[in-house]
Amino acid sequence: MALKRSSGILLPIFSLPSEYGIGTIGKAAYDFIDFLAEAKQSWWQILPVGPTGCGDSPYQSFSTFAGNPYLIDLDMLCKEGLLEKSMLDGIDWGSDPTKVDYGKIYDNRLRVLKIAAARGIAKSRSEFDDFVLKNSAWLPDYALFMAVKRHFGMAAWYNWPDEGIRLRTPEAAQKHSRLLKDEVEFFEYIQFIFFRQWEQLRSYAHQKGVSIMGDLPIYVALDSADVWSEPSCFLLDEDNIPLEVAGVPPDYFSEDGQLWGNPLYNYAAMERNGYGWWIRRVDGAARLFDAMRIDHFRGFESFWAVPYGAETAKAGRWVKGPGIDLVGRLTAWFSNTQFIAEDLGTLGPEVHELLHESKLPGMKVLEFAFDPEEESDYLPHRYSSNCVCYTGTHDNAPLAAWMRDASAGELKKAERYLGLNEREGFVRGIIRGGMSSVASVFIAQLQDWLELGADARINTPGTLGGNWQWRVTSAQLGHTLAAEIAEMTRLYGRCSD
Repeated sequence: MALKRSSGILLPIFSLPSEYGIGTIGKAAYDFIDFLAEAKQSWWQILPVGPTGCGDSPYQSFSTFAGNPYLIDLDMLCKEGLLEKSMLDGIDWGSDPTKVDYGKIYDNRLRVLKIAAARGIAKSRSEFDDFVLKNSAWLPDYALFMAVKRHFGMAAWYNWPDEGIRLRTPEAAQKHSRLLKDEVEFFEYIQFIFFRQWEQLRSYAHQKGVSIMGDLPIYVALDSADVWSEPSCFLLDEDNIPLEVAGVPPDYFSEDGQLWGNPLYNYAAMERNGYGWWIRRVDGAARLFDAMRIDHFRGFESFWAVPYGAETAKAGRWVKGPGIDLVGRLTAWFSNTQFIAEDLGTLGPEVHELLHESKLPGMKVLEFAFDPEEESDYLPHRYSSNCVCYTGTHDNAPLAAWMRDASAGELKKAERYLGLNEREGFVRGIIRGGMSSVASVFIAQLQDWLELGADARINTPGTLGGNWQWRVTSAQLGHTLAAEIAEMTRLYGRCSD
C-alpha cells in the first residue's frame, strides 16, 4: 500500500487541553482535527492508547487490545446523563494545565467512571452485551485481569498471592469471575465507553480528511493481561516467569545497553498456529488506526535476549527473529492498513534486506542528519520517496531544545545544508527542509511548529519521572498557525489543493 505525498503532526492524545487533568477523545480532540484540516494536514500521529501502569508509559500497557480509561471524555458522559458536571467541579485533577499529574488522575478517574457505569450499564444493556460478545477474544480476560489486580492492591500478576489465579487455572478464573463479578463488568463497560467514543472521533477525522497514525510497540508489558492470559505465546518457565527479556545491547549511547524487561515471544509456538496472536493484535490496532508505526522493527529480524534477573543488558545475546515469514503475513492479511517500519539506529544488512523485502516505508529523523564527520542517511538528498521524514520523534527533544544542545559542527552543517537564516528562523528552516523533501510523508511534532523548548519534551529514553506529561493549551492552537502550516504544505505539494 503506497503512501501518497502528504504531511501531519505528532501529538499524543494525553497532550490535548482539558479541564480534567489529561487530554481525552472529547471536544479538544475534535478541535485539533479541525485545526489539522485547516492546516491542510492529512495525518494525526499519536502514541499507543492502551491503559498505562507504573511509570505512565504508553509503551508499557496492561493490554495491547484495551483503550486507556484516562482518555475517556467526561463531558461527553455528562451529555449522556451518566455524570453531572457538579460531580466533577470539586475534584483535584492537578494544578498545572501544561502537565499531566498522573497521581491525581489515578486517584480520581476510575472513581468517577464507576458512577457512570452504575448509571450506564442498565441503560445500554443490549448494546453493551453485544460489545462484550464481539470482543470475547480479549475483553473478558482483560476485565478479569484488572479486577483481580485491584483486588490484590494493584500488585503485578506474577506477585499475586493466589497461585491458581496467578497461573490462571480454569477453576481459579471461574472462582474470581464470580467473586469479582461487578468489578469485571465495570472494566468491560469502560472499554465499551472508550471504543464508542473512539469510533465517533475516528469517523469525524475521516470526514475532515484526516487519518490517524498510531504506534504498535513490538513488545507487550510483562505485567499485562496479554502475558497472563496467553503465556504459551511467550518464553516463560513453568511458573510463567520469563526466561529472557527484551532490551538492546551496549552502543555508543549506553555502555550498559538498555534493559527493557519485556517478555520475549515464543515464535516457534506462534509459527505453529499461523501467528494467530499477532494477527489478532494487529486486527485490534486496525480498529483504532489507519496506519501504524511498528516500533523497534529490527526486532523482527533479530532481537536482543537478556537473561531474566540480569542487572544490565550487557549479558544479552542476539537471537534470530521470524523475519519476512511474520512481516509478510501481516502485510498480506492487512493489505488495507499502512505499516511504517521504525528502523532507526545502527542496523546490519539483514535488517535493511528485511525492510526492502517487506516494501515498508522506513523513517528518517532530521535531528540525526547533521553529523559533521560523515554523510548521514538521514540527510534529505539521500531519501527515497518510500519513507516518512520526521523533525524528531516523541523520544527526541523539540527542535528548539535540540539546537540549544547540538554541537557547533552539527549546527554549522544544518545551517549550510538547509540554508538556515535568522529571518525565517532556524526551527522553521528545519521544518521546511523536511516538508520539501522527497519523503512521501512528513511529520513534525506540534512542539516544533510552536518552537517550544526542553520543557515540552514528551520522553527522554532511559529516564524515570517527568515523561509523558507535556500538554498544549487551547490558546496555542490558533488560525494564524494553521494558515502558516497550510501555506508551507501547499507550497511543497503535500495537500490535494
